[in-house]
Amino acid sequence: QVQLVESGGGLVQPGGSLRLSCAASGSIFSINTMGWYRQAPGKQRESVASITSGGSTNYADSVKGRFAISRDDAKNTVYLQMNTAKPEDTAVYYCNAAVLTVRGGGPLYEYTFWGQGTQVTVSS
Repeated sequence: QVQLVESGGGLVQPGGSLRLSCAASGSIFSINTMGWYRQAPGKQRESVASITSGGSTNYADSVKGRFAISRDDAKNTVYLQMNTAKPEDTAVYYCNAAVLTVRGGGPLYEYTFWGQGTQVTVSS
């Protein structure tokens, strides 16, 4: 089984920075796209940023120029560097990954896994 574990959330002041990490572990053959999503109270989960295995990145308009996504394939880890944080960035942040793995003795196949979420609060 594959697990994703996020870390690095917490309280940050407006204008401050925070770095989130998400490490994948388990029976991993390879990892394709990795990404970060967030869900604020009363709102739907939205995509924040993603990065392909080739290093191509994509960002939500609301975070462009402030957030940076990166990955370390040797550690099966994806990062989200959050700069110039705003109160509207407050949310539970989830990572996900498209992982090539086997499940239940079946064939090698790509599945999407999610982390458990980490709370980010931007407040003075």
